[in-house]
Amino acid sequence: QWITQGAGNDSPASTRLRYSPENPPVYVAAPIITSVDFSSDGKYLAISGFHEVLLYRADGSELVARLIGLSERIESARFSPDGSMLAVAGGSPGRMGELQVWKVADAELLLALTAGYDTIYGANWSPDSTLVSYGCPDATIHAVKIEDATEVLFNGAHSDWVLDTVFSKAGDHLVTVSRDRSMKLINVKTSQFIDNITSITPGALKGGLHAVDRHPDKDELLAGGVDGVPRVYKMVRDKARKIGDDYNLIRAFPKLKGRIFSTRFSHDGSKIVAGSSFNGTGQIKIANYADGKEIASVDIASGIFTVAFHPDGKTIAAGGFDGYIYLIDAATGTIAKQFIPVEIQAEVAKTK
Repeated sequence: QWITQGAGNDSPASTRLRYSPENPPVYVAAPIITSVDFSSDGKYLAISGFHEVLLYRADGSELVARLIGLSERIESARFSPDGSMLAVAGGSPGRMGELQVWKVADAELLLALTAGYDTIYGANWSPDSTLVSYGCPDATIHAVKIEDATEVLFNGAHSDWVLDTVFSKAGDHLVTVSRDRSMKLINVKTSQFIDNITSITPGALKGGLHAVDRHPDKDELLAGGVDGVPRVYKMVRDKARKIGDDYNLIRAFPKLKGRIFSTRFSHDGSKIVAGSSFNGTGQIKIANYADGKEIASVDIASGIFTVAFHPDGKTIAAGGFDGYIYLIDAATGTIAKQFIPVEIQAEVAKTK
């Protein structure tokens, strides 16, 4: 009643919408790029910004839309398999996490769901585009039904931040990776923890895992993290576990400098790409999936935090600390184009 009688809104400024399409973010420096993703039809490239996701033409020629929301930090942005929606995981550090779902065709916000007390990570879609999964710094795993925002999966099997998630090919299992050095398998219907896909031997993994992606045609998982080595694991164990084994490991790929922050398969499953950061520099490596042979290695003068294949497999998009988007020839590793995806307001910067 006191609200209807005209009481003022005394909620903290941090809970209010700071930016909107009518009042978009203004940049005095290029934002750190934490996520890139191509739409399944190859038309669009989604790029993380500050309080927004920037929707570009896939070749970087035109900014199509600015998807502006409450979350100041965007940790991941993924197109749905059918290309009609974009899931965004992020939040405001130390205050809240948020899952956004956008309709791509008209830049309409379909869902904005607050989650936890810190930014959330690793948003990904079920194969039928009905569920979105994500991980939290409180070591929990979640999946929600987009139609009505109901939570269909909750699990707390990890012991540290959950940084990435991916569904199985059938959508009946969820695979997650964490700073606790493990890759875990979860049953979607029951939320039950099934298995540690990676070795459980102390010291077998040299650090946390930051990224995971699934082969487009089979349940084989590409993961990378602190030790800089991309590895592929089969999802389901078919042999009794013995302490000391790493039975699910299929193959390892050439090591990158520093920590891997992103790993992706090409859409036909024939290639993999990984991006890393080390002492202020970055590296991208492209390899054949079948034999693990390196195709190209690209050194960047700034840390790389995200990579993605165009659906045609010919181009890789990458981004990181310097705020540039790099469009790279997947066959040669040549940088075909690089650009900053936002307009820098030089006059504003001079006054700061």
